[in-house]
Amino acid sequence: MPIELPIRPLTAQSFAPFGEVIEADPSTMRLINGGTTERFHALFSSEITGEGARVIVNIFRGQPRTFPYEIGMMERHPLGSQSFSPLSGRPFLVAVSPEEDGKPGQPQVFLASAHQGVN
Repeated sequence: MPIELPIRPLTAQSFAPFGEVIEADPSTMRLINGGTTERFHALFSSEITGEGARVIVNIFRGQPRTFPYEIGMMERHPLGSQSFSPLSGRPFLVAVSPEEDGKPGQPQVFLASAHQGVN
């Protein structure tokens, strides 16, 4: 039987158990290139270890979903992380689950603004 999940606002504090919120925080902004460009510094960190370990960047273009939306599967990435940042300028939903005994726990859903991402 499907259950309805509440949609929570995406904040650094609410998302902390799952990762980092990426956003253009004015406190990290530095002007560069003669003052013509705003640089938002150190938005998230990436650590890699092990032979052959590397950081890669991919772009995925997902299709809009219709609602209500039923979560049919969730991916797990125990050896790495994924970062999602919108390129469309539109808000999006982020569904994550805590790990419970090696399996996904109760999903939680966050609403990311058009100018936020997650890592």
